[in-house]
Amino acid sequence: MGVTRRRFIELATLSPLTTAWPIVHAAAQDRLFSHASTLFETIKYPANYKSFDYVNANAPKGGRVRLGLLGSFDSLNPWTLKGDPMDPLINEPLMKASLDEPSTQYGLLAESLWHPDDYSSVTYRLRPQARFHDGMAVTPEDVIFTMESLKANLPTRAAYYRDVQKIEQTGDHEVTFVFSSKGNRELPHIIGGLSILPKHWWTANDAAGKPRDVAASTIEPPLGSAPYSIVSVAPGSSFVLRRTADYWGKDLPVNVGQNNFDEIQYQIYKDQTVLIEAFKGDQFDIHIESTAKNWATGYDFPAVKDGRCIKEELPKAGVQGMQAWVLNLRHSKFSDVRVRKAIDLAFDFEWSNTNLFYGQYRRSRSFFNNSELEASSLPSAEELALLSPLTDQLPPEVFTTVYTSPQSTSAKERRQNLRLAQNLLSEAGWNGAAQGAKQVLKNQQGDIFTLDFTLYSPAFERIALPYKEQLELLGFTVNIRIIDIAQYQKVLEEFDYDVIVGSYGQSLSPGNEQRDFWSTEFADKKGGKNYAGIKNPAVDTLVEKIIAAPDRKSLIAACRALDRVLMWNHYMTPQWFVPIDRIAYWKRVKHPNIMPGYSVGHPTTWWFDAKADDELKKT
Repeated sequence: MGVTRRRFIELATLSPLTTAWPIVHAAAQDRLFSHASTLFETIKYPANYKSFDYVNANAPKGGRVRLGLLGSFDSLNPWTLKGDPMDPLINEPLMKASLDEPSTQYGLLAESLWHPDDYSSVTYRLRPQARFHDGMAVTPEDVIFTMESLKANLPTRAAYYRDVQKIEQTGDHEVTFVFSSKGNRELPHIIGGLSILPKHWWTANDAAGKPRDVAASTIEPPLGSAPYSIVSVAPGSSFVLRRTADYWGKDLPVNVGQNNFDEIQYQIYKDQTVLIEAFKGDQFDIHIESTAKNWATGYDFPAVKDGRCIKEELPKAGVQGMQAWVLNLRHSKFSDVRVRKAIDLAFDFEWSNTNLFYGQYRRSRSFFNNSELEASSLPSAEELALLSPLTDQLPPEVFTTVYTSPQSTSAKERRQNLRLAQNLLSEAGWNGAAQGAKQVLKNQQGDIFTLDFTLYSPAFERIALPYKEQLELLGFTVNIRIIDIAQYQKVLEEFDYDVIVGSYGQSLSPGNEQRDFWSTEFADKKGGKNYAGIKNPAVDTLVEKIIAAPDRKSLIAACRALDRVLMWNHYMTPQWFVPIDRIAYWKRVKHPNIMPGYSVGHPTTWWFDAKADDELKKT
């Protein structure tokens, strides 16, 4: 039986407070604490659940798993803007998300939570047995230190947690977050995902006697509370995690059947091709493939054919977000929506899908593809109530037309798209002018319209090149540059690009992260994800409507309204999405028969097969 979000039918046992700590908002006897938090109407697992349905509760413990990562790192502190940090995921959150529900969390460091009906605060009760790896208890003081540190050191976190007005200890194992606003149902849920840092470790001296600094880059393995701790590090190359034998939370229902490997080894690769070849050479065990061509043609090596390496497609559940060619609106040449629409018309997705992607992809048509949040019909009455006051700030198509991406299934359609694009460019003041043997786009001031694509993955070059050809037919001067990930990160931070590939993952319960994606306050914020630099009051308004939505129906209407406004402003050229996870793995590792749908669960729910490993060693 499910648990309603408001009534919490299955409740954690409540014992009265015996301390003199102040109580916020309600007397103790009025507060009914829950073992879980959700942004939907029901909670799947009751308070007495034994484990998640998608785990193998009897999975064997032992062995190792080797994982490959693309990139580099020079720091193990993810809570700073300095350096190139890697997050080793050794600091546990208050609550842990289940992988077979879209937006539900269950108690981890915290055993339960409570919030008033107006969502003006949230109180978490920490588990008395929760410990860091040095044996010290996780305390409300650690929670307060964490929130204050993140808000002080990371501008994006400061904005994300801006509604946290104050934090106070309200019991021996209890901490309360008081919000500056009411009615934001996502705020308690957001706090549940907060990974807690050990204050006593970060405020102490390191082995050399120097004070540690949570705002600084460091290669010293931080102290954590998770099932694994860091045992070795080679900066920029690899790091190794080892399962903690006396991990405090190993028997919690939220952890049963998980964290099965004794050791997790991460190998870092700076080149995608090298990474894939390393996987084929059995240098690491699990690889999630992101390239259609590789999936279609690159897995015909002997180990796949004889079953030593397994190639599998797993269905994805939930919303598929947006991946797109993102235009930098901070550059004035992109200020006219007709220019942006012309650039969109030049992208020949159908040709790319047939010739490059082996028909595996679907064209993105929404920022919430394949979900009830997608604006797939004309605005409803609920949407019109949100959109009508903004009429003067919106493209008229928002009210009259369902957005569809340009089609180019034939040569005739491709020509029509280019003619329409040419007309739009001319209306916007950009016309072809002779320059040597070719035509280039120029405005009345004689400026040449250049488009510089900045990429970090060579795999995208083969997609950008045919797009370049189409754009050059319109007179654009197109350059493509490929840089390493470290340079790419700097380019993003300094907004030094015309066009990049942006990816916007979404959940079925969007909320505060939408500010980071689209709001004016994030347009020029270093480290933010408003890559396009959108500064649109109508978008700002709709984002706040999403965040403040009082119920599911209101949330859906606000998401659809935002979706159609973003799409009709042509801030980016939509690319594609794939409805499956493409995963390959060596048979020494296994996954449960029931997969959660919202994740492939690796390496958390997977385990090591010693017999299969012995067989592999013999081949």
